Amino acid sequence: MIASITPGTAAGAVVIPPSKSIGHRFLINAALAEGPTLLHRLPFNEDIAATIDCLRALGVEISLDEMGRCQGICPGICPGTCRVAGRPEPSAAPRRLNCRESGSTLRFLIPAALLDGVRTEFTGSPYLFTRPLSVYRDLCREQGFLWEQGPDGLTVEGQLRPGLYSFPGNISSQFITGLLLVLPSLPGDSTIRLTTELESSSYVDITLDTLSAFGVEIQRISDREFRIPGGQRRRARRPLTVEGDESGAAFFGALNLLGGRVVPEGLSPDTRQGDRVWQTLFPLLRSSTPVISVKDCPDLGPILMAMAAACHGAVLTDTARLRLKESDRGAAMVQELAKCGVQAEMEPNRITIPGGQLRPPTALLEGYNDHRIVMALAVLLTRTGGRITDAEAVRKSMPSFWELLQSLGISLTLQ
Repeated sequence: MIASITPGTAAGAVVIPPSKSIGHRFLINAALAEGPTLLHRLPFNEDIAATIDCLRALGVEISLDEMGRCQGICPGICPGTCRVAGRPEPSAAPRRLNCRESGSTLRFLIPAALLDGVRTEFTGSPYLFTRPLSVYRDLCREQGFLWEQGPDGLTVEGQLRPGLYSFPGNISSQFITGLLLVLPSLPGDSTIRLTTELESSSYVDITLDTLSAFGVEIQRISDREFRIPGGQRRRARRPLTVEGDESGAAFFGALNLLGGRVVPEGLSPDTRQGDRVWQTLFPLLRSSTPVISVKDCPDLGPILMAMAAACHGAVLTDTARLRLKESDRGAAMVQELAKCGVQAEMEPNRITIPGGQLRPPTALLEGYNDHRIVMALAVLLTRTGGRITDAEAVRKSMPSFWELLQSLGISLTLQ
C-alpha cells in the first residue's frame, strides 16, 4: 500500500495509543499469575496480537472487550479491556506459537516455553529468525536442551533450572526481560550476571515495574547483576492500565519541529519509558546540531534522522544496533534521505546527517516493511510532500497512525 502525503502543518490534540512494550509485559505476567488479571487500555496491534495468540497456544484464556473498530486500514480494534485468566493447568502436548514479525513476542516467550519442558515450535516471518537469538541458543545448549533453528522457525524443548545465567548485555535487553519474567516462577533462586554493559536499560526498568505490579521482587545489585528469588507467586493487586507510548508520541511531537501545533495526550508524567527522551532531544534539533547517542533509545533512530534532516542536522552515535531491528534502519534512512537531497554519511557505529539540504523527494520512498521507517518518513513528507510504500506496516505498532495524522489536518491518501 502506498501513502501519498500533501505538504501541510499539523495542529490539534492527539491521544497517544498505549505502549506495546508495557502491553507485552503485562500480558505475560498475567499469563503466569495466580487468578485473573484485568488490563485496561491494552493496545491492539500486530505485535500484541501475536503475543495474545501465542499465550492462547500455551493454554492461557484471554478475552477481549472490543471498544470499536478503527477506520481506514486498521485491521484490529481500538484500545480496550483484556481479561487474562491466569496460569493454565500444565499440558504435555506439543504446541506451535506463531510470532508473526514480533521480536518481542519471540524473545519474551522462549523462556516461558522452557518452564514446563514441553516441546514448543516457534514460527513467524523469515526475517524474524535472522535477528539475534544467540543468548538463548547458548543457554539451551549449556543446559542440554533441544534447540533446532531454521530459516523460518525454531523448536525448543527443556525445563529451566534455577541458577546463574551469564551472558552479554549489549545484544538486546529483550533476553534479560524474557528471563526476568519467568525465573521468579522457578523453585529456587537465580542470578542474571551480564558480561558487558547493559544497553537499552530503560526497557529492563519497565520489566521490573511490571513485575512489581504483580508482587514479584527482583534485587537489582547493579546494572550488570540481578538476583531473582524463586518460588514467587504473582497476582495483580488491582486492574492495570497501560500508559501512552512514548515511542509513538515522538512521531507526533516531531510535527512541532516542522511548524506544527500538536499536543500529545495520554502520556504518564512519571513514565520509565526510555523513549521519553524525545522531549529533551527535539529542542536540541531545533536549536543546534547535536551529537546524540541512541544506545538507550534505538527506536527513536529513524525519527531523529528525519528531523535532523529537516532542521540543522545531527550526529547519531551508537547506531550499530539499528541494523538489528525490523530492517537495517540506519542504512534504510540514509538511502531514503538521499532521495530528498540529504547526503547522510554512515559509519559502522555513527551516522552524520547534514541540515539545510532537504527538498521534495525525487522518487517514491521505500518503507522497508518497517513501521518506524514508514512513520518517520511520513512525518518528513508533511513538509515536502511525496509518496511512501508499505503504508500498512504501521499495523505492527500503531494501526491508527494514518487516521491520527489526518485528524491533525494532514491530507493524505492510501492506495
